[in-house]
Amino acid sequence: MKYLRFLTLIYITFIPYLLSNNSICISAESQSKHRKQGKSITPILSDKNNGTVSQMLESTPNTFNVIKYGAKGDAISDDTNAFVAAWAAACKVQGSVMLVPSGSVFLVKPVSFSGPNCLSNIVFQLDGKIIAPKDSGAWGKGLLQWLEFTKLKGITIRGKGVIDGQGSVWWNDDINSIKYPVDYTNAEAKGGMPSTKPTALRFYGSTDVTVTGITIQNSQQTHLKFDNCNGVQVFGISISSPGNSPNTDGIHLQNSQNVLIHTTSLACGDDCISIQTGCSNVYVHNVNCGPGHGISIGGLGKDGSKACVSNITVRDSTIHDTLTGVRIKTWQVRIFEMQGGSGAVQGVMFSNIQVSEVETPIIIDQFYCDGHNCPNKTSAVAISSVSYQSIKGTYTANPVHFACSDSSPCAGITLSTIELNPSSRDKNNIPFCWEAFGELKTHTTPPISCLRTGDPSHKQPHNNNGGLC
Repeated sequence: MKYLRFLTLIYITFIPYLLSNNSICISAESQSKHRKQGKSITPILSDKNNGTVSQMLESTPNTFNVIKYGAKGDAISDDTNAFVAAWAAACKVQGSVMLVPSGSVFLVKPVSFSGPNCLSNIVFQLDGKIIAPKDSGAWGKGLLQWLEFTKLKGITIRGKGVIDGQGSVWWNDDINSIKYPVDYTNAEAKGGMPSTKPTALRFYGSTDVTVTGITIQNSQQTHLKFDNCNGVQVFGISISSPGNSPNTDGIHLQNSQNVLIHTTSLACGDDCISIQTGCSNVYVHNVNCGPGHGISIGGLGKDGSKACVSNITVRDSTIHDTLTGVRIKTWQVRIFEMQGGSGAVQGVMFSNIQVSEVETPIIIDQFYCDGHNCPNKTSAVAISSVSYQSIKGTYTANPVHFACSDSSPCAGITLSTIELNPSSRDKNNIPFCWEAFGELKTHTTPPISCLRTGDPSHKQPHNNNGGLC
């Protein structure tokens, strides 16, 4: 019942977030004294016609149009300062709207739309297009994000506009480095892009966040990230980048709770959705994923860290042309370390997932490694109570892969109505299991006879740095 109450709550609550580093930081402290006006939030308008929405907002009070603050919207002029000024004005008015109007393209450098002294329930109405700079001079070294919203309460980004990271100038070196390793130090010295690739849109330390309607494309790295947020709702958005664009996760969650993602299309070069440590009560449904690496929990426990993830539901979704389907991955131990991490993943459900041309549709990998200095030892992040229901479709490599830790075996895996068929006859149709315990609720295709019954109670997890969650 507690989880059901959570699901009801997240449908009526929203939250945003974003973290900044070496970027412009806008704070109400640098402005004149706040006007404490308790005005209600502007209702969400129909956005079938962006021009009409922008025109309607122009006539409403407490709307702050970036054009009126000096933005040119010609895709050439630097409009960053105009966005800074418009936000500073909107920040002082509860329920205000910062308007990025349709019909224009705004070039914006790295910027932080920052609280905590902003009033609540601000709407960022994105009807136009925002593009990132492509010259290295606009980016500082080590910058972790391009557009950020941080320490806000009740922040909504909505509209039919576009956020375009123009990431190809960042990807090319990584793509080429597969065959020809890149010296990033020399690349930067010669005017190349910095080695640290930023997230396109990031929310940090915020509550009641909503992102809806917009398109985020061609991110430098991750497209949309939530860190340390509570009460997030994402729906009706589109995320798009080429399948070979490196590390371009669609939606990345970490240290965030009470998250709802639905009715969204995600095409990228990495995980469509990545759920990391500190996340709980995450509900994902009606998502279209592909190309990419599928929907993943982890990698968790990197460099011996403690990782805790619980109450995750992914259902009623399609996954196509991806590396994996639904995946849980924990880091393998590094050289000279005793273990890969501590903590637990528990209470996970994958239900009614349609897969097509997916390499491995169902996978738990507790020996995850990025390919550098990873010996074949065990991980200590415990995985338990994972349910797979009605996973159907085609695969191109292996149907099921459960590679669990020797020191902390997977427990409580249940499978029902699994129907996975190879896309061609020469593919491997034999599921793989290692230290995986659970129960088959129904017959499966192919038969998953390698799953061990019972409870691995005779094996205790080796957690020396914090134990289970």
